[in-house]
Amino acid sequence: MKTALITGITGQDGAYLARHLLNEGYRVVGTRRRSASTNTGRLDELGITDRVEIATIEMLEFGSILSALQESQPDEIYNLAAQSFVGASFGQPIFTMEANAVAVYRLLEAIRIVNPEARLYQASTSEMFGGISADSLNETSRFYPKSPYAVSKVAAHMATTNYREAHGMFCCNGILFNHESPLRGAEFVTRKITTNLARIALGDERPLTLGNIDARRDWGYAEDYCRGMHLMMTRGEASDYVLATGVSISVRDFFQHAAEALGMEIIFEGEGAAEVAHDRKTGKCVLRIDPDQYRPAEVNTLIGDASKARRELGWTPIISVAELAEIMVRKDYDRLKKGEAIL
Repeated sequence: MKTALITGITGQDGAYLARHLLNEGYRVVGTRRRSASTNTGRLDELGITDRVEIATIEMLEFGSILSALQESQPDEIYNLAAQSFVGASFGQPIFTMEANAVAVYRLLEAIRIVNPEARLYQASTSEMFGGISADSLNETSRFYPKSPYAVSKVAAHMATTNYREAHGMFCCNGILFNHESPLRGAEFVTRKITTNLARIALGDERPLTLGNIDARRDWGYAEDYCRGMHLMMTRGEASDYVLATGVSISVRDFFQHAAEALGMEIIFEGEGAAEVAHDRKTGKCVLRIDPDQYRPAEVNTLIGDASKARRELGWTPIISVAELAEIMVRKDYDRLKKGEAIL
């Protein structure tokens, strides 16, 4: 039985990845911070809480990482822990760099000392491409980060590559484009859309507020992407891979897909900060623009080219973005209708 150590196991990706690895016959150890209580809501929803082991780790302390590796003796390490909210990184740039970049150096060095034969997956992100103008982005595209979050992820990505080349370690970066699910944190725009539309559909009169609804993203289903992480780690040779659908839609389009899944007929009126959206059936205002929610430096369009992953890993996404929006909004509608807490 192989052992996998997953940092950030209580997040969206950590939970889906843990279930996938358990189904593949792995022993799964997940980490939590020493000072934090273990929020197992996502693991509970997937029905796997009792099947994973929880270890204590502090990614800002080298000794803590060493101890966690020595105690769990993992064959594979999936580093999913991060300060992962782009907007928050503008207010917490130094912490974001510590948690997302310096912590990865600590982890890499700890692996080199404890067991250099262990394999590492580092969670990179499409945000690293930032302001690059291209029809699609792949493993050879230039990075142009536009947020402290993206800067920190570029640093971690390059550190992972350096340890692979300098020390011969099996280290791979997964450059994942936006991937969502009903387990996505409520602060992310897709879940903000689906939870608020569900609330409105159940009778709430308060409209959803968003910033730049014309920003375009390549959105896929998180469970598809976690399957891709494991495929990267089971190859004979370490490499970096983009995972993406190759389809880019706007926040406006995602909002409309989710609204239609609840039977709404959306009409947009006005321009810029004065734009609003109404449900034709009820006349209810369901969306207003809030200029305060614009990012200081916006990434307008991201679209990925996952041809390398298709060719070398046999990976393809299964769920379309329209299906994804429907899955998410219907789940949030059911949660709210039953009086359940929003994850």
